[in-house]
Amino acid sequence: MPIDIKNDSLETALKKLKAREETFAHLETILNFGSWEVDLITHKSKWSEQSYKIYGLDEKTTEPTLELFLEHVLPKDIEKIHAGIKQSIETGLVTSTACQIRREDGKILDIFLNGQVIFDDNKKPIKLIGTTQDISEQVALKKHSDELANLLEFSLNEIYIVDYHSLQYLYVNQGASKALQYSLDEFLEMTIYDVNPFLDKESVTLLKQELEIKKFILNRTQHRRKDGTTYDVQSYIHKINYHGIDAYVIFDNDISHIIQTEKLLKIQSEQLHHQAHHDTLTNLPNRTLFQDRMAQTIISAKRNSSNFALLFIDLDQFKKINDSLGHHIGDEVLIEVSHRLKESIREEDTLSRLGGDEFTIIIKNVKSPQDVAHIAEKIINSMKLPLKIKSHTLFISSSIGISLYPQDAKAQHDLLKFADTAMYKAKDEGRDNFQFYSSDMTAMAFERVVMENSLRVAIKEEQFIVYFQPQYNAITNRVEGMEALVRWQHPQIGLVPPGKFIPIAEESGLIIEIDRLVMKRAMSQFAEWYAMGLNPGVLALNLAMKQLAEDDFIDKLLETMDELNFKAQWLALEVTEGQIMNNPDASIEKLKEISKMGIELAIDDFGTGYSSLAYLKKLPLDKLKIDQSFVRDITTDEDDAAIIKAIIALGSSLNMKLIAEGVETVEQKEFLVQNGCPNIQGYLFARPMPSDEVVSLISAKD
Repeated sequence: MPIDIKNDSLETALKKLKAREETFAHLETILNFGSWEVDLITHKSKWSEQSYKIYGLDEKTTEPTLELFLEHVLPKDIEKIHAGIKQSIETGLVTSTACQIRREDGKILDIFLNGQVIFDDNKKPIKLIGTTQDISEQVALKKHSDELANLLEFSLNEIYIVDYHSLQYLYVNQGASKALQYSLDEFLEMTIYDVNPFLDKESVTLLKQELEIKKFILNRTQHRRKDGTTYDVQSYIHKINYHGIDAYVIFDNDISHIIQTEKLLKIQSEQLHHQAHHDTLTNLPNRTLFQDRMAQTIISAKRNSSNFALLFIDLDQFKKINDSLGHHIGDEVLIEVSHRLKESIREEDTLSRLGGDEFTIIIKNVKSPQDVAHIAEKIINSMKLPLKIKSHTLFISSSIGISLYPQDAKAQHDLLKFADTAMYKAKDEGRDNFQFYSSDMTAMAFERVVMENSLRVAIKEEQFIVYFQPQYNAITNRVEGMEALVRWQHPQIGLVPPGKFIPIAEESGLIIEIDRLVMKRAMSQFAEWYAMGLNPGVLALNLAMKQLAEDDFIDKLLETMDELNFKAQWLALEVTEGQIMNNPDASIEKLKEISKMGIELAIDDFGTGYSSLAYLKKLPLDKLKIDQSFVRDITTDEDDAAIIKAIIALGSSLNMKLIAEGVETVEQKEFLVQNGCPNIQGYLFARPMPSDEVVSLISAKD
């Protein structure tokens, strides 16, 4: 049975392993085989006592190596040995090879080798383990079969002669009859399929093909006894002529004990390897494995020109828990912390425990520092949840330092050092926070995370207000409509301009909820003004394509209009040119539905995107809105003037209304009016204003 390293101390585990090794040594002597292993990294070898005896070497004076073994192999078999090692590395399966060696005393032996490669967590071959069996006697029996017929009959080995074509048994010795519990007469009515449960026609065909090339082959299989039980055998198969019939002679050895020994050796080797590379308390990768994973991540990042982040995590004031409640409680805390950390990252990332209360995380394929900040924030929040350990309810926090590859460093040592430095910076900032090694990045990422979290609160508490900017007919000097513009009334810092939060809202998807809130408030205000007998004109609302793409957008819009008694002719929805062209076909269908409702549609910031005229004429548009970037220099820049003239001409040919935004001077207004665009929005006429100022404005106009 495998040693329970998790529950036993290392000293106890080593004692058990030593006892096992003594048992294996006795088994090797009884079965005349030796076990061995080769470290594929250091090329050092270990041989059992029986291995030394097989090669005729002195255990006390001989240093075992792979080269020493190859020196004893006869030259004709060297290539076969190398091929076997290569096959084992490529397939990961047990490979078997028969060869001849010259012992130290000059005697030539036939031996049989079984070997298998052990791989680490990264599928890298690290160790070759196996057994050596002296099969000289079996080979000698084959060479002298006529003289040793009686010995074969009474041999403890199983010996069979099988018809080459029908695969029916022609002869079995008493060893075979005794092993499989069938009489000779019963065997003569059977084929090899009757006692080999896992043998199929395809396998037999491959064995026959191999025998046509080689004089003999070795094969591992299983036999099924008459009572249904099975056992493992090693088969030595040779093609012969038996009483004038093409046949096989098969020598089978029961290798169940060898198989069991190999399995135990493999399990124990894997357990010891795991222990050497994992933390015994949390079962996370330890410092050794972390360093290996880090090195591999750097190689991969260089090859793929990708980025990754290293997080250095330290629990705040963990020592107080150990000192006040004992190390057994501290250990339970560390185990729970490791679970929470693991839940905060992806499967492809590497979480390690360096020691004590220090953990590291390698975050692969990082797109931006903000992505890393999200993960760090997630970890910090998960740590704040109460820890229930036995009868105690504990609260803990963490400080996290972050270094980025390749921005901060390209060397493993520097990345770890910089992340550690940033962690102490987090401690200095009052704990329970994260810090990037670059102070600029820390400020940027922190602002982004704080802003997004604050936006979520603002949506929940409805901290947004609506400003309105009038749109004028510059010829009649009358208000034709109002554009609704969102403002964030933060309870602590006051009015936040849209440029500060709209990009973050769009990136995080929060823009949908903000747009819904603004739409309802603006429509409610307009409905109220019309009910008061005022004429604010048409309400222009910016519509994010994410909101338009929502399945229930039109249903929600109709529901809101019905609830507020808001008429379709009072509403104009503005979508940006670039957003429409990202998915023009889907946009056309949705916009057509909106247009059929009697709602005006406009393209905002026209000329700044990459619209296709083929799509433009298909869109159910009513208005083009000329971007202020063209308006700004129309009186001084010939190109801007030409562009605006072209847009006006295009709009007129498509029977669309036109409006220019960002008009701030009389000269700009006069240029636009003279060239056929009298509808204007900008500071020249009015800035965005709260609703009470709008009432004064439109009341005075009326």
